[in-house]
Amino acid sequence: MELLAQYGVVGLATGSLYALVALGIVLLYRTSRVLNFAHGDLATFATFICYTFLTQLRVPFGVAVVATFAAAVVIGAGFYFLILRPARETTLLGRVIITLGFALVLNGVAIQLWGADVRPFPFPLSDARVYHLGGVVISQISLGTTAAALALMAALYGLVQHTRVGLAMRAVSQHLIAAQVLGIPARRIFVLTWGLAAMLGAAAGILLAPTALLDPFMMLDPFLKGFSAAVLGGIDSMPGAVIGGLLLGLLEALFGGYVSVQFKTTLAFGIIIAVLIVRPEGLLGREFKRRV
Repeated sequence: MELLAQYGVVGLATGSLYALVALGIVLLYRTSRVLNFAHGDLATFATFICYTFLTQLRVPFGVAVVATFAAAVVIGAGFYFLILRPARETTLLGRVIITLGFALVLNGVAIQLWGADVRPFPFPLSDARVYHLGGVVISQISLGTTAAALALMAALYGLVQHTRVGLAMRAVSQHLIAAQVLGIPARRIFVLTWGLAAMLGAAAGILLAPTALLDPFMMLDPFLKGFSAAVLGGIDSMPGAVIGGLLLGLLEALFGGYVSVQFKTTLAFGIIIAVLIVRPEGLLGREFKRRV
């Protein structure tokens, strides 16, 4: 039983970071109906910016994080305003290709500026210091990153559900034309949403970098897992993204502990296939119906 609890704690800690990645994906899809395949590379690029603040400019960790969030917001919002918005008449597939191209650009620039070497990421919490909760052992860094991820999720929930900006975001996501008729500045909401999603990606990158180690391809696997969590929970459901991320992390930990560590990574893709066959809209997603 203690071993099961240990796997559960580890899985939920990992799943909270998957959920953070999934939230950024779902937030953009809900608002602009675009699957942003540059989300992981943007998170990696932002994490490198934070690394530069910490190692070269020697600024305090909190200041570096805030500055990185600001840079991520500018990059994400700028990408929408300067590149994606002018191409708004293109097809859905065309917009997906644009995000893929942006991902390649970010990855190439990151390799050019920082190289392809793997490097440790300076972090104020330690992986060596552990806490004992009954028979369960959890490291300081796992506890801290999980708490930070949950705090960010709670802050996003508060923004979306209890502010005028959040009300406008929900209105735009439900019916763009009606929102514009009511005077909601949809263009500003889109820019804000892309900036906010980029900030969530940057937060996920910073929280993952201490254990995953920093390199230009660091977010490839977490992005795929976050995408899997979004599909599992419902690609248009923010609560579903959180549940999907936590559930995926838990299932991965249990699968790796009791079945096979080697095939743990493939579990996410098996879950995607199963969900798309059994319930295409996800656990909390809404069934899409088109009027003809």
